[in-house]
Amino acid sequence: MSFRNFKMVSYVVFGRASFNQLDEILAPQRKGDAPMIFLVDHFFEGKPLLNRIPLRGKDKVIMAEVTYEPKTTQVDALAKLLKEEFGSVSGIIGIGGGSTMDLAKAVSLMMTNPGSSADYQGWDLVQEPGVYKVGIPTLSGTGAEVSRTTVLTGPTRKLGMNSDFTPFDQIVLDPELTKDAPANQRFYTGMDCYIHCIESLEGTYLNEFSKSYGEKALQLCQKVFVEKNVWDDECDDQLMMASYAGGMSIAYSQVGVAHAVSYGLSYLLGTKHGIGNCIVMNHLEEYYPAGVKEFKYMVEKNKIEIPKGICKGLGEEDFEKMINVSMGMKPLWENALGKDWEKIMTREKLRALFDKL
Repeated sequence: MSFRNFKMVSYVVFGRASFNQLDEILAPQRKGDAPMIFLVDHFFEGKPLLNRIPLRGKDKVIMAEVTYEPKTTQVDALAKLLKEEFGSVSGIIGIGGGSTMDLAKAVSLMMTNPGSSADYQGWDLVQEPGVYKVGIPTLSGTGAEVSRTTVLTGPTRKLGMNSDFTPFDQIVLDPELTKDAPANQRFYTGMDCYIHCIESLEGTYLNEFSKSYGEKALQLCQKVFVEKNVWDDECDDQLMMASYAGGMSIAYSQVGVAHAVSYGLSYLLGTKHGIGNCIVMNHLEEYYPAGVKEFKYMVEKNKIEIPKGICKGLGEEDFEKMINVSMGMKPLWENALGKDWEKIMTREKLRALFDKL
């Protein structure tokens, strides 16, 4: 039997105001006058955070358009732009939610690997290390700061560039950066973490490594969304650590049904990952009865609206596309339902599930 030998983030700094150390963290990584490129979530356009970015020399801030999740075409265009303007760069720093961090990871890899990012959608296809990359989450829950994937929508599928070259070299976990997140957004992203944990802890891939991290992350999510009545600084601290631990948990196991189905939604409809998971989780009593019950309680307690009826009016061709994308997530189904998953989750059964959404 062979065990997964997986790459983790090399350096982690955690703490309120740790963002202020960014200049000294980046200094040793600078190569001559090659700039650092800061990809910043467009949410921060005109906000004070931009003035805190430690720019030197030719450094550049690019506002990342992440209304929709990153596409391979967007990644390729950014990498091309940077190569044409600077030749080489010292590093890519992603500041924002999961989409911005995924974009930063992907652009870093495409600065050094030939072709299109679509060529690397899959497992262990990336051949060369990317340029130095840093992840700075401003939303907690996706686990993108620690994962070995960067989820991209390509011409034919939605699939990550899963590789040992994908994880960040450095992450800066500063809970202060999450305090202005809109309540709805905070909930959807926090639920991404909660759902990761349910899927990982109830999956067939479970082991003590993923269990230890998953249980801790789940407990922190419950503290924040079940026990607390007022959102405070402690909630931001706890959710940031839940995101980190949740990401570590799935590094050594896998996610499951909610994620597999939500990939189909986001490929066709552009549904954002966190919301997509919530829409699907609402209907998964058959697979995660206790988790879905608690999820519904958290939705109600936090007064969150989960969109309904998003698949109304779709044609057969649309359903086929979503089913194909979802069915392509083999490791997720196997973790959720076991080796014989294809006998359990048939195309007809998946179609009926999409109908409910």
